Amino acid sequence: MLAKQLTFMLPEIDKEKTKAAVESALEKYRFYLLMVPEDKLPKVTATYSLIPPSFSNEFHSSTEQVAIDRIELDYARNGHIDWVLRGVNRLSKLEREIIYKRYLEDEEVFDYEIYNEIGMSERRYYRLKARIFYKLAFILKIEIYKKGNAEHSI
Repeated sequence: MLAKQLTFMLPEIDKEKTKAAVESALEKYRFYLLMVPEDKLPKVTATYSLIPPSFSNEFHSSTEQVAIDRIELDYARNGHIDWVLRGVNRLSKLEREIIYKRYLEDEEVFDYEIYNEIGMSERRYYRLKARIFYKLAFILKIEIYKKGNAEHSI
């Protein structure tokens, strides 16, 4: 019985899919910071309908629907931004600096610019970056596991 307990195996992480999930979350963060959806602006022109006005809140005008959509979008965007920032803030100072400079600043930079700026070798930088991605994946709970031939996310 003790032998069975000692052979417990942790599920294997799918490295590529986990890395892609973290990069996607960070890119979405950058996109959300810059996003101002033009199609979500209310219409100013008058529209006419054969459906009589309803005061039961079942039907919304296009302006009301745009406002509701905008609020929901803002809520989702702000939630994602807060989620990523809380996760990044749990990293060490050097790890935060790398993620911030590479993914969270307005201006997009390349990896070689960052490791040259902080005085780190290319090899050490990429090893550290891979470890940061794993930590961030676990912090954000977006790691992806392999299970036999099928994969699943926890």
